[in-house]
Amino acid sequence: MNPVSPGRSTEARRSSRRRSRELAMQGLYQWRLTGQPADTIEAQLRQQRDFAKADEDHFADLLRGTLKRSEELNAILAPCLDRPVTELSPVEHAILLIGAYELSQRPEIPYRVVINEAVELAKAFGGTDGYKYVNGVLDKLVASLRKDEARRG
Repeated sequence: MNPVSPGRSTEARRSSRRRSRELAMQGLYQWRLTGQPADTIEAQLRQQRDFAKADEDHFADLLRGTLKRSEELNAILAPCLDRPVTELSPVEHAILLIGAYELSQRPEIPYRVVINEAVELAKAFGGTDGYKYVNGVLDKLVASLRKDEARRG
């Protein structure tokens, strides 16, 4: 059951989506470091105390979709990077995968929201200036994945 009903405020939806992104990022980080299967990671994350604050559907879509398409997402990120994907920090890599997934697979989410959410994750969980790197990479990615939307501003 999705804890955010259509009648809830935009603020509540935004907050639950942000929590979904945080959890998905944690799952991708865990996957990169341990190689555990998605089902195991998802089950562990669903046991977290504040999981109820997340948009369950968005979390599941982000985690499963990003893991399923990780090779494809790494390939579309590669031209926007200044180093090989394998040299990215696990946190920044997880954030960039989520951003690339949302930009490529969730066109109903405005690109500015995708970038802003990724930057906020990087500020909260990444290295000191990691958010600048995430912003720059995703900004380049928008130019190739969402040309029309970017042109409209």
